[in-house]
Amino acid sequence: MPRKPASKPAKPAKVPVHGPQHSHQVRIIGGSWKRTPLPVLSASGLRPTPDRVRETVFNWINHQRDGNWATAQVLDLFAGSGALGFEAASRGAHSVMMVDSLSPVVQQLESIKQKLRADTVQILRGDALAVAQSAASRGQRFDLIFLDPPYQQNFIERSLPLCSKLLNEGGLVYVETGAALAFAEGETPEWMAGWEVIRADKAGMVHFHLLQRQ
Repeated sequence: MPRKPASKPAKPAKVPVHGPQHSHQVRIIGGSWKRTPLPVLSASGLRPTPDRVRETVFNWINHQRDGNWATAQVLDLFAGSGALGFEAASRGAHSVMMVDSLSPVVQQLESIKQKLRADTVQILRGDALAVAQSAASRGQRFDLIFLDPPYQQNFIERSLPLCSKLLNEGGLVYVETGAALAFAEGETPEWMAGWEVIRADKAGMVHFHLLQRQ
């Protein structure tokens, strides 16, 4: 009598994706949602922070904050895949505001938020710089700001001056770029004035930095 083929194990539930299909995924590194996969859309300019880079960065932030996330007010200005913002929420951040201008990206972030029941996360669709200016005018302040915009569009140069108005005292800004934020003496650009790079590293073509007001 021929044997019946073995039944296949049930596949794990996936985060629903709206809009363009995702080409790959990243994973949350630590906290309540550790190892949860996050799908990444195939959208122009969408370049999620690699897992190993995020692990390094969040180790830096943990050290600077002495592991205290409970009071952290977080702003993720160019949310994309949500890897940075959801990572912060997973680790217990008090609140996380995530901003992106693309409707399919925002829809996917909302789907992930619902799946994770991430009540501390707020997702906004809008221009990152306009949202930052509006938040600053309302007196909103944050302890941690993520800046991981598309490269070569001068977003960092335009965002950092706004971050000066948005940070609480002792706050941190994470910046991911295609070039190091290192300048010869006397050649520091105006938009970097008053900022200190307290940690920096490189992974492949990605340069990542942790900044603080001097």
